[in-house]
Amino acid sequence: MTSGRRWEQVGRSGVYLLGSLVSGVATVLALPLLCILRLARFWANWHRERASRLLGAASASRPVRRATGRRAWAGPVTVRTSRALLWLPVNAMTGVVFGLPALLCVGNVVLAVIATPLWWAFGLEDRPRLFIDVPVTGWATALTLGPLQILLLTALAYVAFPPLARAHARICLAVLSDSTEEQLAERVAVLTRTRADVLDAHGAELRRIERDLHDGTQARLVAIAMRLAVARQAFSDNPRDERLVEELLRDAHEGTEEAMTELRGVIRSVYPPILADRGLDGALTAVTTGCGVPTRLDVGDLDRVPPAVEAVVYFAVAETLTNVTRHSRATAAGVRVSRTADRLSVLVTDNGTGGADDRRGTGIAGIRRRVLALDGTLEVDSPAGGPTAITVELPCGW
Repeated sequence: MTSGRRWEQVGRSGVYLLGSLVSGVATVLALPLLCILRLARFWANWHRERASRLLGAASASRPVRRATGRRAWAGPVTVRTSRALLWLPVNAMTGVVFGLPALLCVGNVVLAVIATPLWWAFGLEDRPRLFIDVPVTGWATALTLGPLQILLLTALAYVAFPPLARAHARICLAVLSDSTEEQLAERVAVLTRTRADVLDAHGAELRRIERDLHDGTQARLVAIAMRLAVARQAFSDNPRDERLVEELLRDAHEGTEEAMTELRGVIRSVYPPILADRGLDGALTAVTTGCGVPTRLDVGDLDRVPPAVEAVVYFAVAETLTNVTRHSRATAAGVRVSRTADRLSVLVTDNGTGGADDRRGTGIAGIRRRVLALDGTLEVDSPAGGPTAITVELPCGW
């Protein structure tokens, strides 16, 4: 680690320790108020986030899935109530224990910085004291002990602040993070709800396909068969009436083309052939090119992506851009697809009027079902007035 980065770490650690001291004292003073469950969880969440940032680790909070409803993914997990309440006395104690040495160190450095050039400005009985109990009575003492105290305490801070801050942060995360058993129980509950969602989505998809085939393609094929039967009968009754037969055959031909178009639409809704032909990059290029709003596409190096994930990404982007065209009144949109380790991220943005909400039937609920089926996450940021950003993350390491 370079010297500059080390000093930056020392500074961040010092601020963290002083903040922990302040929060520990505040916890003691406001303990009755913080025993309110909502405030206790907020207080605990704030400490967990700052501890995670200090350690440079991913936040201990993870997206939490709800079984159903408007927001199947609802931001960071709130610390469990029992752990939030446990953190109150732990924070009061550890904040003071870890923060007080930092305050003494920083305070005495500041004292030495002030006392060295300005010792004479204090009264005889109020002369500053260096090294705890050595009064500054002259320039010799000031110029000798002042810089020495600054140097020693700065060296102490350089060595001690980072490990002290990391120790406090680890204690914080140990108290506030779920145990292995709790994480496993939560995971089992999430998978149970996900399985139910997948079964519901699968059933709805089968019903949709059946409805499309029955009401659309099958009806057209029946009409074609009837026209062909009438044409054959007309030809048998009056072979010279070529105009009637030609008209009936033309109607049957047009009906066949319409039936094929509908059938292709149903097939695309199951698995788009363009993915097999052109891959995810080519399929997304076709979708963004055909969008009614100018759309910029940025696809990173995705390596190998499972077909199921490709299909969900394709449907998510296609449905979202359809919503942009129909509802957002946007003049520009963007699609960015990237991969980090085993997570595939899709970000779709537009500069429209915002207010995207799956309760309005804009297709977000369908996207969410597909994403949840693969244990992914969906976040919608669409304030009234815009802009809108929809983020999808999917596991793709299997």
